[in-house]
Amino acid sequence: MSALTRRGFLGAGAGGTVAALTTVGPAYAGAPDTAGETGRAAGAPPAVTVTPDDFRYGDLTARGYNGRFVGKPDSVRIVHTTEQVTAAVAEAVRDGARIAVRSGGHCLDGLVDDGQVRMLLDVSEMDAVYFDEERQAFAVEAGAQLGHVYRTLYLDWGVTIPGGTCPTVGVGGHVQGGGYGALCRQYGAVVDHLYGVEVVVVDGAGEARAVIATSDADDPHRDLWWAHTGGGGGNFGVVTKYWFRTPGATGNPGDLLPRPPGALLKASVSWKWSDLTEEAFTRIVRNHGQWHTDNDGDGGPYASLNSVLLLHNAALGTVGLNVQVDGTLANAADLVDDYIGAVTVGVDVAHTRTRATGPWLKETLKNPYETGAYDRSKSKGAYLRRGYSEDQIAALYRRLSDPGYDGHASVLLYTYGGRANVPAPADTAMPQRDSVLKANFITYWADPADDARHVDWMRGLYKETYAATGGVPVIDGDSDGSYINYPDTDLKDPEWNASGIPWQTLYYKDNYPRLQRIKGEWDPGNVFRHALSITC
Repeated sequence: MSALTRRGFLGAGAGGTVAALTTVGPAYAGAPDTAGETGRAAGAPPAVTVTPDDFRYGDLTARGYNGRFVGKPDSVRIVHTTEQVTAAVAEAVRDGARIAVRSGGHCLDGLVDDGQVRMLLDVSEMDAVYFDEERQAFAVEAGAQLGHVYRTLYLDWGVTIPGGTCPTVGVGGHVQGGGYGALCRQYGAVVDHLYGVEVVVVDGAGEARAVIATSDADDPHRDLWWAHTGGGGGNFGVVTKYWFRTPGATGNPGDLLPRPPGALLKASVSWKWSDLTEEAFTRIVRNHGQWHTDNDGDGGPYASLNSVLLLHNAALGTVGLNVQVDGTLANAADLVDDYIGAVTVGVDVAHTRTRATGPWLKETLKNPYETGAYDRSKSKGAYLRRGYSEDQIAALYRRLSDPGYDGHASVLLYTYGGRANVPAPADTAMPQRDSVLKANFITYWADPADDARHVDWMRGLYKETYAATGGVPVIDGDSDGSYINYPDTDLKDPEWNASGIPWQTLYYKDNYPRLQRIKGEWDPGNVFRHALSITC
């Protein structure tokens, strides 16, 4: 069957209002006095509390992407405004109730759906996207899904943010982890365009309040903004809103964020596992890694190129390559053909090809990531500074070609680098700024009774791939750790991380001590925490 992995192409009182326990005001001297306000706040519905005896409870607690994890909170709070979030947080702190936040619901591990969580804040109804005239930036509420953001920014202003390729992912967690997608080689990571963030925090006295932090040099809260440029979700408070504007951009709204291409030229190549030899598999992966190592610079003819090498396992039947470029370029077809030629050179195995051009928005809003009944998964991540070694490719082939494994598994190698590597590691909380590829290891299955078997299989694949470095992608010349938006609690376990490198370093590198200081300042009571949270 064809692969259906979600990242396949290129991750109060019930019915009553609650009094907000916060003073809403300017973020710092000279800032517009709009903290806590949204485009619809004045007419927003009241917060809603859903408890286990409510018929909506099952939908709200089981809407997370990974079916392995379903929480059992005492209540789910559906919130519509910053004031409602602040009041809910204040209530949870008063009652000693553990808090978690859900936006799009795409967390890959059990950070949100944790049995210790007593109040789940669901911000999915906070999805406004509008231009903030006072801040001269685009405001996006934390519950908005990427597809909605892309559509509104594009149709109303002709701009976009370089976010992920799954249109149902919520911006709330996506941005906090750094964010990347099909336009990152040309325009950088999402957080490279983040101007400000509104976040509900809790001080040492247990008081909840909304704070706006921006990238402005004179903003006394600038560290809090920085922490949200890759520090990961659920660490410092509850994000309610972001503002986006490309640094240095001025003029009309249509000049303040990147303009996407008018069209995309997409192409794909597919090889059947029944036709593949180990030699051909090795050549494909080697060629792919070498091309990205050789073409990592910012700008140039391949700036708009994005691709993913889909190393599916034998049960899925194929190995594939998907690629897209700016379809309005006069040489778009030549760029795609040359790229595919570089990846397939010397691969003497039959393959199929497709190629088509379509409007940017229509192509971007397509969602090929539904997994159907296969809603249970285990995933891992890695940054690659160069292509995989011969030993690593051999490990991938050995595991993925195993006819005895029936899970729907893939190692997805995403294009990275280009403009995403221009900022220095300390410019944002996301420090991986010299990688050429991102890897997402993932396997899906349907039967809960098979959880242990599939989880162990994925652990084995990852451990063998990184056997030379203790089972994980250590910070060295070949690898650069992992991506916090691919959370993996195994990195805390010495059975699976024998490198001696702490999991915090694998995600945050030298930025971790600064994140710890910010955590201590803005969440001294450790109100916001999970299995991979930052600790003081």
